[in-house]
Amino acid sequence: MRVVVAAIGRLKRGSETELSERYRKRAMQTGRQFGLRDVEIIEIRESRAAEAGKRMIEESIALANVIPQNAAVVLLDSRGENLDSTGFAAQIAKWRDNRKPAVAFLIGGADGLATSLQEKADLHLSFGWATWPHQLVRVMLLEQIYRATTILSGHPYPRG
Repeated sequence: MRVVVAAIGRLKRGSETELSERYRKRAMQTGRQFGLRDVEIIEIRESRAAEAGKRMIEESIALANVIPQNAAVVLLDSRGENLDSTGFAAQIAKWRDNRKPAVAFLIGGADGLATSLQEKADLHLSFGWATWPHQLVRVMLLEQIYRATTILSGHPYPRG
């Protein structure tokens, strides 16, 4: 199984980028034990359209174009389901067991995502009611992916 994290916007050099990369590498190493092949980050440039609706459509099309064929699609959405780490790991294991070739996690831009893309999602995932900067959402998502790999492989990391 392949994991794709596709996000509108680019991380600049700095602590968020370093932390994201650290969790991505850890997830890849630990995930091999249960069939994880790759954790890929795809950064998509923000739309330059003047109108918010047009920006949302352009960014949603760009995200839709990077979803691997037959992938489970997860939208990061403040109104989505708030899973604990064990539930998140169980969902990834379920997709793996159902032979999904990939899971695509989509982080939209400031204007949100088009309804057509929202309807394609297998899961709307929330990290709570608070509003988080997109840079931190990416770090938190990659940490949760890493934590899921440790839970599924019996590694002691999640005890803390």
